[in-house]
Amino acid sequence: MGAFQHAYLLLLLVGKRSQTALSFSPTRAISCTNIQKNANRCTTTTLYGVRSAVRRVRDSVLSRERTDEDLKDGIAFFYDRSSKLWEDVWGGELLSPIDITHIFTMISYALTNNITLPSEHMHHGYYVPEDRTDHVQAQIDLIDEVLKWAGVDDGKPPQKVVDVGCGIGGSSRHIVNKYAGSTAQGITLSPYQANRGNELANEQGLSDRASFQVADALNMPFEDSTFDLVWSLESGEHMPDKTKFVNELMRVVAPGGRIILVTWCHRDLEPGEESLSKKEERLLAKINRAYYLPKWCSVDDYVKLLEKEGAVHIKREDWSYIIAPFWKAVIKSSLNLKSFVGLLKSGFSTIRGAYAMLLMLRGFNTGLIKFGLITCKKRLDETSTCTKK
Repeated sequence: MGAFQHAYLLLLLVGKRSQTALSFSPTRAISCTNIQKNANRCTTTTLYGVRSAVRRVRDSVLSRERTDEDLKDGIAFFYDRSSKLWEDVWGGELLSPIDITHIFTMISYALTNNITLPSEHMHHGYYVPEDRTDHVQAQIDLIDEVLKWAGVDDGKPPQKVVDVGCGIGGSSRHIVNKYAGSTAQGITLSPYQANRGNELANEQGLSDRASFQVADALNMPFEDSTFDLVWSLESGEHMPDKTKFVNELMRVVAPGGRIILVTWCHRDLEPGEESLSKKEERLLAKINRAYYLPKWCSVDDYVKLLEKEGAVHIKREDWSYIIAPFWKAVIKSSLNLKSFVGLLKSGFSTIRGAYAMLLMLRGFNTGLIKFGLITCKKRLDETSTCTKK
């Protein structure tokens, strides 16, 4: 599950979170009112809250990198709060008359008119042709096209699948429906997503074939060499330790099994370059702060990590152009007076999030930001050279 297609939801939710930090909670207010003798303690707590808020604003302005714990908490909070709204309003053809490609108008219209448009897929779509407007089908097509590109359809269908960063399980359920007899287990940091994934699996008659749980992708609760397909769609960008992430993917995949990693990356370095430019690093740091992301890496970095772990048949491709129409439409169609006025009223964090959307598009247009596909296999004669670290 990716962060960027949830951009507008993040603007709403992060703004609310920031506003909460700057005000008394109902519980705290009652406590201070009813227990006068604890006034000093309440004052101290309030000062701590203000200092904490000031620190967050300062760190945001300076685009400081978040700690691993902050990232985990922020990701879980965001997806717990945003997943239901995303599922309700990100729909298909019913909203096409009002140009569903743009999330700002879509959410406003859907909520205003009490429209529920279910979508269980929380990732970008496959925009070929680039002017397609059947967005839910585009999301489903992305799964199928990635599987086809990786060669999954050419050989023996997978039987045991793990969905690393599963969202509410749309990919998992689609895959088990696609491949007869297969089962899938999904992991996410969000309790809401895990619960909702299991609810949908039960509703669709798939509870015996697809299940979801809260777990850390850097410490997966599975035995070595368990799955013949390890699937990670738009979640790798959230991993603060890419080396450990790749190690875990290689650990849980069975000998001869396949890994498919679809993730946001920065561009590969050119020969002679030791790092991105300072300007590029600053751009990514601002995006990271808004979207709860750690430092980025390149597709080439992932390939080198996989080679180090002994992966074979490594294949890679840049699909930025395939998903680009989604982002360009979102940005373009959100530039209207109503959205602008609403943004100004929403607070610092929300404005920062909106600005980060423009930075994302800038990174896209300059070739800094890439939507990378990587697939590989584990050697047939290899049990597991990877261990939990």
